[in-house]
Amino acid sequence: MFVSDSRFSSLISTGIQASINTKQRLLADCASAIEETGLHLASTLASGGKVLLCGNGGSAADAQHIAAELVIRYRSTVQRRALPAIALTVDASMLTAGANDLGYDAVFARGVEAHGRAGDALVCITTSGNSPSIIRAAEAAQKHGLRVIGLLGCGGGTMLPLCDLAVVVPSVVTARIQESHILVGHLWCEIIEETLFPELFS
Repeated sequence: MFVSDSRFSSLISTGIQASINTKQRLLADCASAIEETGLHLASTLASGGKVLLCGNGGSAADAQHIAAELVIRYRSTVQRRALPAIALTVDASMLTAGANDLGYDAVFARGVEAHGRAGDALVCITTSGNSPSIIRAAEAAQKHGLRVIGLLGCGGGTMLPLCDLAVVVPSVVTARIQESHILVGHLWCEIIEETLFPELFS
């Protein structure tokens, strides 16, 4: 049986404070970028486009999370139509076939080629900004006329110049970046809902 240890009180306090500090920097440095990217996603959906999302590991979970908020709902008090969003991370057969037949770096690019159309948006989520599979997806999006929205960290990495718009979390710590990424995703959902369905908020 494990017992309480003062070390864990310090660990918890330090971790929560580090998350708060990162989010305070996010507010100071990235508020306008969050608004701009959120409004672009709203515009994409308003004009009949869809949102594709991709990421690896925890960022794959974030891609699925944000897609679910758009397709199903974000706030239980807001009754609005479903919004078209696809996480390119959810089909195990597609991902394993792509990794086996084409190499893993190509799996999301292949999804963009299959599902993306000019006027859509691709949200590329990578904490490092250097994930080869995400870079390839961004390149495919550019080729097919999609706008690339980066949700990045660590200064943006190789991905930043490939993005039309981006939010770069001001941290180099993966956990802190991921915590901020899902916050940004939730803020996007609020911006999208309040832009597309203003009558529900009057």
